[in-house]
Amino acid sequence: MKKFRLESDSIGTLEVPADAYYGVQSLRGKNNFHITGYTLSGTFITALAYVKKATSIANYEAGLIEKDVAEAMVQAADEIIKGKFRDQFITDVIQGGAGTSMNMNMNEVIANRANEILGGELGKYDKCHPNDHVNFGQSTNDVVPTAGKLTVQMLIKDLLADLQYLYDTLQKKGDEFDHVIKMGRTHLQDAVPIRLGQEFKAFSQPVKRDLKRISSAVEELTYVNMGATAVGTGINADVEYVKNVVRILSEVTGFNFKQSPDLVDGTRNLDSFVWLSSALKTCAVNLSKTANDIRLMASGPKAGLAELGLPQQQPGSSIMPGKVNPVIPEVLNQVCFQIFGNDITITKAAEAGQLELNVFEPVLFFNLFQSIEILKNGIVTFIENCLKGITAQEANCKHWVDRSVGIITALNPHIGYKNAAEIAKESIKTGTPVAELVLAKGLLTKEELDIILNPFEMTKPGIPGKQLLKH
Repeated sequence: MKKFRLESDSIGTLEVPADAYYGVQSLRGKNNFHITGYTLSGTFITALAYVKKATSIANYEAGLIEKDVAEAMVQAADEIIKGKFRDQFITDVIQGGAGTSMNMNMNEVIANRANEILGGELGKYDKCHPNDHVNFGQSTNDVVPTAGKLTVQMLIKDLLADLQYLYDTLQKKGDEFDHVIKMGRTHLQDAVPIRLGQEFKAFSQPVKRDLKRISSAVEELTYVNMGATAVGTGINADVEYVKNVVRILSEVTGFNFKQSPDLVDGTRNLDSFVWLSSALKTCAVNLSKTANDIRLMASGPKAGLAELGLPQQQPGSSIMPGKVNPVIPEVLNQVCFQIFGNDITITKAAEAGQLELNVFEPVLFFNLFQSIEILKNGIVTFIENCLKGITAQEANCKHWVDRSVGIITALNPHIGYKNAAEIAKESIKTGTPVAELVLAKGLLTKEELDIILNPFEMTKPGIPGKQLLKH
């Protein structure tokens, strides 16, 4: 038989499992919010524990908590930071109350573990109390947004590193494919020749901009509202504590946090999270465009463009033998679609707050943390399982250049737009190559055409065959 203990709060009494480190308020949160089935992420739990470690030290240094109690709370927080007690965080990621349930879940786990360290019993709270000690001088309204910003800092480092890896890999592919001439296309129609390497270098440039945008947005999230308590006025937070808590948070986490210059603003407004989400969405737009282009250039292998060869990762059909699909670019597209949707949720959550507090941080954080995580995972999957193994189908690239009438553009300065347009129409209608028609009409010699229609020269700035211009 499972044993229980009775715990009470201002609402009433509940049976809590006797060996649980969470308490009555955590259990109420679990019972009230059966929403997603997801509990708090390990990174967010770690971030919350860091915040509580910093507040414990700050309150002790301000002379507000006894040394043995503060040390027990710090030890409990350190154990959580190292990964212990993860199963004791039982509240759903989406919850009412602006995150009060998740804050109290952390307060109760730390208080119970601290009581245990101090020789007390679980659930008694006589030596260390969730509210009177662990939450002293704090509110959910400064703890939870600070933990959210710390979580972002912890998650974003890997994402930025992976974006740099993506940029470097695309640059290398650009160098590898620089000699490959292919047909450029606009409106999905033949345009003029371009080097495959130029296209891959162009894929890399938005990534470079994304790195700058995301890094800039993350910098804003180093401003935290610790010391604000309920509405930003700092009620019940000791002046010495308010002065030191952010510095201590920086010291224990290794991140350079600053106190919000206006704690009322820092408590009620979430626009910095929206800016980061917008930067992530912009990055996802760029990556999805790249995935689209790669899928299109790899279409085939016999009846499509077939300009790229993608690594074959798995059979593509349960009915068509031998079919292989571009599953890695496809999954990158879907990651990006999810981020687009998350951004809408984040935007709405930030906009819908009222007066002194935005109560919708739980859903905002759930979506923002997911966007960072899946973008990181999608990028790594794309690099390792697709991008690094992409090959150029050079013969097919040459085939489309040779068949295209787009090369007629290079002849404009030499034979005039009207003549060029007529030859293009005739070439499309009859299938006769452009060069043959130009020769047949006596507009240029073969030697002149060889100079003007050099495909590589057509991929650089300038007028092909400029020296042959007849003034």
